[in-house]
Amino acid sequence: MQASRSSAVAWRLKQPMMRLSTAAVAAGATVAAVAATAAKTAVACEAEVPYTGKNICSAILCRVVCLRALSAQVRRPFAFRSYLCVPTRFASSTAGEAGTRYERTFIAVKPDGVQRNAVGDIIGRFEKKGYKLVGLKMLTPSKAQAEGHYSDLAGKKFFPGLVNFFSSGPIVAMVWEGADVILGGRRTLGATNPRDSAPGSIRGDLCVDISANSIHGSDGPESAAKEIAFWFGEEEVQQYEKAMDKWIYVD
Repeated sequence: MQASRSSAVAWRLKQPMMRLSTAAVAAGATVAAVAATAAKTAVACEAEVPYTGKNICSAILCRVVCLRALSAQVRRPFAFRSYLCVPTRFASSTAGEAGTRYERTFIAVKPDGVQRNAVGDIIGRFEKKGYKLVGLKMLTPSKAQAEGHYSDLAGKKFFPGLVNFFSSGPIVAMVWEGADVILGGRRTLGATNPRDSAPGSIRGDLCVDISANSIHGSDGPESAAKEIAFWFGEEEVQQYEKAMDKWIYVD
């Protein structure tokens, strides 16, 4: 009976440990090091916290200890929503990587866009294009946050006014994912000056003057990574598959 209980523990550990081990190797840990850690922690857990029908928590604890040990092997913080899950950031080594279908960009609806009820239209345009929404929040930026966001423009004479405007009310911050989403997102936005924006673009259709151009979008891979990290914690950006993806990317 005890052997079958141990087997039950091993079975519950197998898949999440394999996924995290794969991620560990991809992150630079050697196969031998990961295998040694997995074996050592699994044996220790089964010996110290035997699984019994009356103590389901022991199986949970066994899994947690093993996964935490593997996480330490790749020198990354380990956080999870339930004992059944490996953190989503370990699921794909290409998440956020420019030039892949997992490329990501930061998009923000500015205070004027929020006040003019353009949020739904803007989200709809990105969704209809085929991009995936992986991060979303609404907040009113502080002046310090606005200054940090536009730090690359700090030397411009319009910088104080830009900071005041961006922090004047709620914004909707988003992370979008998809092939060529950075440049594709910029084309969806239109030119910085709405007067130069083509009809069909967001600014071409919804904006009149550069002082209220409704939306911000990252202009390259470096700025996208910087802005996503600035506005979102790692746990706030999701990684998931959608059923419609197979109709957007046909392999």
